[in-house]
Amino acid sequence: MGLTARQKQIAEIVRAEGPITGQRIADQLHVTRAALRSDLAILIMSGIIDARPKVGYYFIGRSTLGLLTEEVSDILVSDIQSMPVVILNTKSAYEAIISMFVEDVGSIYVVDEKNLLVGVVSRKDLLKLATNTNGDMKTIPVVMAMTPLSKMVMAFPDTTVSSAARKVIDNQIDSLPVVRCVNEKTKDYEVIGRITKTNFTRLFVDIAEGREVGHHK
Repeated sequence: MGLTARQKQIAEIVRAEGPITGQRIADQLHVTRAALRSDLAILIMSGIIDARPKVGYYFIGRSTLGLLTEEVSDILVSDIQSMPVVILNTKSAYEAIISMFVEDVGSIYVVDEKNLLVGVVSRKDLLKLATNTNGDMKTIPVVMAMTPLSKMVMAFPDTTVSSAARKVIDNQIDSLPVVRCVNEKTKDYEVIGRITKTNFTRLFVDIAEGREVGHHK
């Protein structure tokens, strides 16, 4: 069970200043002592704080980072994914560049006529193609620049955010396609979203500010 924003505040106050009385906690949060009764009970039952008569509340649990880690562990990629930007594999590298700048993204997913994922192309891929060829980018197929599906790192809607973040870090990439398996035997995938470093950053800001985690375009 995730903690509310106020419960996290209480835990941090007790960690930093404990032992501390309930009244002092209430004064810092500008609420009545009675208003905190249920929050304090939940924190005690969760093993985060404890209380002793004539002593007050003191911290026995995890750090704020530990609480954050626990909350993030329950969040799935589908909770924070953005809409994917795709391009047909019949399009040119030039058209990929235009789409990338118009949509303000760092990578575009390449799909076939059945809307199945076949690869991904990044700004770095397009720059490398431009410097390694003397041809007109308008005549060069986007598939010449893309990383093929067989070498891509992907995420599924039920992948945890922490697992997706680890894939991004370990593979030194900017984003992951979020896919749905269309045919397990032939390994066909439909791209239904994307998760980027911006999604991760926004998630941590939302958690820190006590906002509800939801979908971001």
